[in-house]
Amino acid sequence: MTEARNSKQYDLEDRTLAFARAVREFVKSLKPTTANIEDGKQLVRASGSVGANYIEANESLGKKDFLMRIRICKEESKESRYWLRLVDACGEKKLEIPRQELIQEATELMNIFGSILRKSE
Repeated sequence: MTEARNSKQYDLEDRTLAFARAVREFVKSLKPTTANIEDGKQLVRASGSVGANYIEANESLGKKDFLMRIRICKEESKESRYWLRLVDACGEKKLEIPRQELIQEATELMNIFGSILRKSE
């Protein structure tokens, strides 16, 4: 593996970790309604799964395993975006900005993993 690819690989690992951490901070700030608690759990799981599966993809045993893990990363990014749209910010404008930023990041991650898939297949 070349050093340039290695650097990009770890940048994406760091980016997915930062996304999962930012999601956790966002979820902590939500009003603890029954729906937000349940939706927040799903959001936390999906956002953490993006990075965990990316790490697994980098340690894959072959191309088929790599592609499967990258597909999961893309699906979990899409799921994170769904849960971010679903949680109730209760009309608080201070929560709308971070939510929109997280939705944007989930969308960008989804597009990145989609691009990796297209180039790898």
